[in-house]
Amino acid sequence: MFETLDMAPADAIMGLTDAFNQDSNPAKINLTIGVYKDESGTTPIFSSVKKAEERLLTDESTKSYLQIQGAPEFGNAVQSLVFGSDHEIVSSGRAVTAHTPGGTGALRVAADFLKKVSPDATVWLSKPTWPNHPAIFESAGLAIREYPYYDAENKRLAYEAMITALGEVKSGDIVVLHGCCHNPTGMDPNAEQWAGIANVLTDRGALAFFDFAYQGLGNGLDEDAAGLRQFCTSGCELLVSSSFSKNFGLYRERTGALTLVAKDADIAARSLSHLKQAIRCNYSNPPAHGSQIVTTILNDAELRDEWESEVKAMCIRIADMRAQFVEKLNALGVDQDFSFLTTQNGMFSFSGLNPEQVQQLRDDFSIYIVGSGRINVASLTPSNIDAFCDAVAKVLQD
Repeated sequence: MFETLDMAPADAIMGLTDAFNQDSNPAKINLTIGVYKDESGTTPIFSSVKKAEERLLTDESTKSYLQIQGAPEFGNAVQSLVFGSDHEIVSSGRAVTAHTPGGTGALRVAADFLKKVSPDATVWLSKPTWPNHPAIFESAGLAIREYPYYDAENKRLAYEAMITALGEVKSGDIVVLHGCCHNPTGMDPNAEQWAGIANVLTDRGALAFFDFAYQGLGNGLDEDAAGLRQFCTSGCELLVSSSFSKNFGLYRERTGALTLVAKDADIAARSLSHLKQAIRCNYSNPPAHGSQIVTTILNDAELRDEWESEVKAMCIRIADMRAQFVEKLNALGVDQDFSFLTTQNGMFSFSGLNPEQVQQLRDDFSIYIVGSGRINVASLTPSNIDAFCDAVAKVLQD
């Protein structure tokens, strides 16, 4: 049955990490996969997470299954974090949340749900977007289109072209938006631009679907939710995929959530019943540990304060690495202006390096970045940034 299979192509990002792991150069640098590193080059476990786990180890009394949609207290905590605890969406009960295996699990559950309730709808993705987005929606049988997002020549948001393209969206189509820290460009709309995007999607009758994987890693927990919250008007409908891999450091715990906002609580409840069907025939019900950590931290004032401080420290370090990258390239005499990197948010940035330069970095210096030129700024550290900048300078001068 299987002997006719050819080798499947390697994942665009995970495949590079496999190649990095096989590289014998002791000075190799991996800036591909979206994992945060501290100044020592370690992906740390948050102190707040450790304390929550110690509490759970002491207090946990069962290993029984969770409900299909996960624990209600986790859903409540997620909604408060995304919308704010006093938001009408939360108090009215017109939001429902399902705990999923990571943000990717949330996207796939949503894709299956959307294929069922609106099989002829088109899903619009930014160009560029996270490489796994098209595969997730296409594997569920949904049609895909792209809208312009990044102006590579001018290193800015292609806002005018974006609005023009979104004006072609049909009623009932789904538009995927990155809530903050756009992956891969790091370029986010400002408040005025978010308002314009919300207006055009409302006028077109489209459903906004926020991939919200980096809340807190841009400008702050509430600040990063500001664009999403502009869509949260009376009677609005939207979907939100949340991930807690980055902002809680729970990468291997695969902790995510899918939140659906309906026009009223009754429609929300009916929608949840269909989300549960999609989950039941996929992974049945979610794992507990990661969601218990998140719930424990968000519902405890002391732990939450510590967690928020840890997230803020991550933001400061990432911003510092951006600034150092620009300063060091300037000091090395690089003519190309990289100051645009300091206007971008989050873990990722489009460096402006072309595929040939990316390949040269890999072949000559064992530095791994994605072919598009996207770099994970959060994996730059005091111990590797000089070597990285030296290599980039040499590649640019060739």
